[in-house]
Amino acid sequence: MDTLETRELRYFVAVAEELHFGRAAERLGMAQPPLSRAIQQLERRLGVLLLERNRRGVSLTAAGEMLLHEGRAALDATTAAARRTRRAGGADSPGGPRNRLVLAVKAGASHELLHKLIDAYAAEPDSAEIEVLPSGTCEQGEMLRDGRADVALMHKPFNSLAGFDSEELMTEGQIAILPTGHPLAAHKSLSLADVSDIPDLPLARWAHDGTYPPGPGPEIHDQTQLAQLIALGRTAAVFPDSARAWLWAEHTAVPLADAPPVVTHIAWPAHSRSLALAGLIRTATRL
Repeated sequence: MDTLETRELRYFVAVAEELHFGRAAERLGMAQPPLSRAIQQLERRLGVLLLERNRRGVSLTAAGEMLLHEGRAALDATTAAARRTRRAGGADSPGGPRNRLVLAVKAGASHELLHKLIDAYAAEPDSAEIEVLPSGTCEQGEMLRDGRADVALMHKPFNSLAGFDSEELMTEGQIAILPTGHPLAAHKSLSLADVSDIPDLPLARWAHDGTYPPGPGPEIHDQTQLAQLIALGRTAAVFPDSARAWLWAEHTAVPLADAPPVVTHIAWPAHSRSLALAGLIRTATRL
């Protein structure tokens, strides 16, 4: 057996992520017995054990770990195909433009580059409509994989470009964004160690793959929230130098002397055959 149904993958991924048949069944909106039978049938068809079952619960076998990784990617691919097909036909925005690209960008980064790119591309003949989709620090890759975005501005070393085609656009340093009245804001430069453990000013935390890293800093959902919390003296943040474009009067940017440079890339799915996307990439590389 060399093929799997989308339904089977959804069932297995839910059980593998929850590691509990009851919770997985609730998540899927179905009863537990048919879910258990479906997983058993899948194991028989594949000829491997995917789950270890005992009184303490459920755990993944090596084969189960592999299917979870591959299954997530396959489900993302089918979701992306549906989203991009609907977007190409205008079904996701009735009455809107049929020729449209969604560009994912990290909130608060690359303002000047983004403006230049959108303006330059709009001047091209037969250019598509560009919808800018703000994201968290490391969400652009996920948005490309599941079809919420067609193209993204991504920043190494924060984003992984694995699985995508990309072109390098710019390199810049990093800054600490601090409340203007904080003592460290008076420094001409700082180190990463200086800002990583400020007792009264913990670093803000962005979600990565839906999970916030541990730490005392506030969980950040969008740029406006972050800007407000910095202005109130509740948090600090580390951003590429281009973030200076959105700073408030209550913010101070201080260069981080030892921070690695941030390289901004424009990235897209390797299998894309979109002519509109190809035109956007050509425009970006000419900036």
